[in-house]
Amino acid sequence: MRDDLWWHIKDKNSSQLILMLNIAMHLVRMPLLFFISGTVSYYMMQRRSAVSFIGLRCTRLLVPLVVGMLVVVPPQIYMERLTQGYKGSYMEFYKTVFRFRFYPSGSLSWHHLWFIAYLFIYDLVFAPLFAWMMKSAKLQRALGWLSRGKLVFLLAVPSIVWFVCLCNPFDEFPDLVHDGAYFVYWLLFVLAGFVCILTPQLMEALQRNRRSAMSIGLVCLAGLYYFALNPGSRGGSLAWMNVLLRPVMAWSWVFGLIGYGKQYLNRSHPVLGYVNQAVYPFYILHQTVMVVLVYYITRFHDGVGMKYVFTIFGTFFFTVGIFHFFIKPYPVMRFLFGMKVSGGKRRMARVSAGEDEPMVGQDPVGERGGGRSFVGGLVGARG
Repeated sequence: MRDDLWWHIKDKNSSQLILMLNIAMHLVRMPLLFFISGTVSYYMMQRRSAVSFIGLRCTRLLVPLVVGMLVVVPPQIYMERLTQGYKGSYMEFYKTVFRFRFYPSGSLSWHHLWFIAYLFIYDLVFAPLFAWMMKSAKLQRALGWLSRGKLVFLLAVPSIVWFVCLCNPFDEFPDLVHDGAYFVYWLLFVLAGFVCILTPQLMEALQRNRRSAMSIGLVCLAGLYYFALNPGSRGGSLAWMNVLLRPVMAWSWVFGLIGYGKQYLNRSHPVLGYVNQAVYPFYILHQTVMVVLVYYITRFHDGVGMKYVFTIFGTFFFTVGIFHFFIKPYPVMRFLFGMKVSGGKRRMARVSAGEDEPMVGQDPVGERGGGRSFVGGLVGARG
């Protein structure tokens, strides 16, 4: 872990402890998002051909990505340019977006929406494979072998080996051009998520082994913090350990969180209907709201801890507000942000009560006994 990590706008003061917290969360949150996205791809493949699936992903992923690059992301670039001495108005800056020169030299970028771009490419390329896997009963029986004991953890081995051999943990730049190693690394989480939700025994294995997974994850976190607090120990014979701990921690926490989620969140709840709709627009909007807030917050003389807390709560409050009042009620806005256009309050009530399918398709866990899946409820809108 380093104290010189780049971000769009930074305060003149910094906190090594907050940095350690953020890096640890980053090591887990993106793998978890990609794993869950793999399960969502399964939901959306149900009762659809590969071609139909691709068409749906164009409306749910490609449209929000284009809208994000042209509308949501530019304010982030503008605020960053202001910190670099730019004096023009936003409208003057916004014209430069349509010169179609890519960031950082230009003003067109997907910034945090790289996740959506990568996911769209994964689904586009692997749609035929997904369709075949869903029809192959033989494959599903074979995958069931991994549900024995702790063999489900073997799903993580290819990704861990790939990361240790090819991924530079300090050189992550998701622009598709210079990110080949991480492009494959994230893909392996998507495929694992699809495989696990395809084979109910594997989800049950994750639920059964959740304590073991989280135990490994906590040990890895302690190891990473040891290296962070003792910089001299990162080199020499232990350098490989500092790299190995990262993917092992990521997979352990993903498996553990999915297992605990299946254990305790696999039930209907009124909140899930709302979260199901809000989570995808929230992701699209949150970083722009954050960058705008940080631009002004960094001008104050409060402590870095107070600024951090205010940024988190302020980002959450304003992002949810924008979703609730300006996106959720209007069909056009719902379409532009990747939501289902139709449905209304009655449909959301049925989803919340478990009486209707999630927004991404019928939940396989519900079909096979066990009620609505927490995965379907929490990330349905991500489809």
